[in-house]
Amino acid sequence: MPTSDGRSRWRRSSYSGNGGNRVEVASLGGNGTQVRDSKDCRGLALTFSPEAWRVLVQVVRST
Repeated sequence: MPTSDGRSRWRRSSYSGNGGNRVEVASLGGNGTQVRDSKDCRGLALTFSPEAWRVLVQVVRST
């Protein structure tokens, strides 16, 4: 959920390992989820609709 200053609150994905390949996720409330590379916090973030995020999580969990 964005903070009061409009910035997203990022957290490390629970599926990130310890090998340096980490992603961070930020909820956009009912508007979706953003994903970014934790090593490039100022880089681009992918934005997923709520339905696309549910499908992605389902696929990741099934592999």
